[in-house]
Amino acid sequence: MFCVRSLIALSLCCTSLVASADDWPQWMGPQRDNVWRETGIVDKFPDGGPKVLWRTEVAGGYAGPAVAGGKVFITDYVSQQNVKVDNFDRKEFTGEERVHCLDEATGKTLWTHKYPVKYTISYPAGPRCTPNVDEGRVYTLGAEGDLICLDVADGKVLWSHDLKAVYGTRAALWGYAAHPLIDGNKLLCLAGGEGSHIVAFDKLTGKEIWKSSTSPEQGYSPPTIIEFGGVRQLILYRPDAVSSVDPETGKEFWSVRYEASNGSAIMSPVMLGEYLYVAGFSNRSLLLQLDSTKPGAKEVWRDKQNVICAVNVQPFVVGDILYGFDQKGVMRALRIPDGKRLWESTAPIGQRPADSSTAFIVQHEDRFVMFNELGELLLAKLSPEGYTEIDRAKVIDQTNNAFGREVVWSMPAFANKHAYIRNDKEIICVDLAK
Repeated sequence: MFCVRSLIALSLCCTSLVASADDWPQWMGPQRDNVWRETGIVDKFPDGGPKVLWRTEVAGGYAGPAVAGGKVFITDYVSQQNVKVDNFDRKEFTGEERVHCLDEATGKTLWTHKYPVKYTISYPAGPRCTPNVDEGRVYTLGAEGDLICLDVADGKVLWSHDLKAVYGTRAALWGYAAHPLIDGNKLLCLAGGEGSHIVAFDKLTGKEIWKSSTSPEQGYSPPTIIEFGGVRQLILYRPDAVSSVDPETGKEFWSVRYEASNGSAIMSPVMLGEYLYVAGFSNRSLLLQLDSTKPGAKEVWRDKQNVICAVNVQPFVVGDILYGFDQKGVMRALRIPDGKRLWESTAPIGQRPADSSTAFIVQHEDRFVMFNELGELLLAKLSPEGYTEIDRAKVIDQTNNAFGREVVWSMPAFANKHAYIRNDKEIICVDLAK
């Protein structure tokens, strides 16, 4: 689900985030662009790997941590049933979702908020969405649509919505997985239901400001704001269309038909100059050229072979090159607008290609920090010529399953010269200071 070196054309003026450069207060970091801007980070890992400063026990989940104001926020799911399974069926599980607030320096639990949830989804290990920390509040979205605003200080619930009940819908096959976006006084969140594919809530009160669009189901693509054609546009990658709406009113600017396989609109749309790119399962790709004079878009090509169909990991843009993992489990470099594949590699995973193999991609200065599904941190260079590895180190165990193999599928946070990484048993703080 997301300017040069940015996978989402989203500027600081589009959000009211109050965060220092050392924080990672939401999905993909302070500017929601997967760029880590701290200095003084290691050039290579020490012998034996980077030091783990603390470990704190957690339960299952795919949601990454958020780090802000000396605190770490992480969500999980506790059940007496075996929820660490990969399946493509809806099954029911009973348990509790939890929101934990930890001390950043020690990993000590400061408070926990928990609530009962019945899961009816596939891959039921736990929540998917990274918490969002803003102005003394933390916002979480559970796998079954529990949207909650809590006080950062003590975990008190300030407001909450059961999105399924309010908007007359049900969770998509893989649950609610589209990370909400804060835009000024609004919290933008996929809800689902008739006329409420996306809803803008007052972030302080939870009151609905507007709702917009109808789609066969929610999909999983986080809302994305760009500025193009002279206006700010909220881009929605839905299972049946790519559309643009006014982020202040929800009124639709334009829409282009899209047919997602199994409802799997997952990645956030990415901007490369005047072009907007999305792709998902079964090579369902679409490149649009945006109108520079007004809100509008026209199709350049669709369903091109050998592109990047991102189903787990958000791709990364550098200039006119898109780097990311394809559904086949290989990393590729794709040139836009011609869609030429420049190279592909299995090196970041280090083994034969497997369905949906995953390594999260974060830029740091002139290289990249990556975290793969084997629980390894990688330092690497990416260029139009290829992938060049600098170093790698195993830091955490694989505790879940996917396609018959052991994986860890959760994006780290990077702040305070540390990496914060979770699996289904623990969250760890890894020292990456030079």
